[in-house]
Amino acid sequence: MDVRAYNRRAWDGLVEAGNRWTIPVTGDEIQRARDGDWQVVLTPTRPVPRSWFPDLMGAAVLCLASGGGQQGPLLAAAGARVTVLDNSPRQLLQDRMIADREGLSLATVEGDMADLSAFERATFDLIFHPCSNCFVPDVRPVWRECARVLRPGGILLAGFSNPVRYLFDIDDMETGNLVVRHSIPYSDATDLSETDRQRIILDQGEPLEFGHALEHQIGGQLDAGFAITEFYEDRYDDPVADPLSKYLPTFVATRAVRTASVRV
Repeated sequence: MDVRAYNRRAWDGLVEAGNRWTIPVTGDEIQRARDGDWQVVLTPTRPVPRSWFPDLMGAAVLCLASGGGQQGPLLAAAGARVTVLDNSPRQLLQDRMIADREGLSLATVEGDMADLSAFERATFDLIFHPCSNCFVPDVRPVWRECARVLRPGGILLAGFSNPVRYLFDIDDMETGNLVVRHSIPYSDATDLSETDRQRIILDQGEPLEFGHALEHQIGGQLDAGFAITEFYEDRYDDPVADPLSKYLPTFVATRAVRTASVRV
């Protein structure tokens, strides 16, 4: 199936449903960001340390697969020249709505996170890439494209799922019992049973997800020419909705710098 087309429709539907990652920031949050009081997340709950960011005033920032009217508008209000790229037109409309309402310097581009050919090489000072590469079948082209469009010394802030998230199915919703059923790398498109695929695709309209090996998540950044300088883990704060979070952090955030020697 055409994964990108399906996931575009799925995320457009999640905007209609009011998914938490589609709800734009408020005018009060924008004003606080203008006053220097802002925070954004790469992973579900833990704010990114301010020390991970360069000076945002006038910086060219790409919010990669980061639509929804959340991170992009806040970084723009903090002084950055922001471009938001996302696969979902409805997610981009959330950013456009906030930018127009608040008079922010923010552009929106519909596209594939693994194909940044809309941008020239060495265009951006910072890429902000929250947990979203679970929606593409291969993450390695994402890192290569990030290296191409970042300037030497530019910063890549990325969040992603620990692949352990994709090993388990919930055997009993009441008890939250977890059963190992899958292997890594994982794909909703090929590894789900026909019953589960029917439920996710036709009944629930959920996006298709992919569990990438850490060799591709972390090693892929290194192979693309990044030096990873910071790292932390995170988890959901609701163990009922996400039983695996009772046992270990299941999300990763990295700060990486594009080295001057990489050829892109």
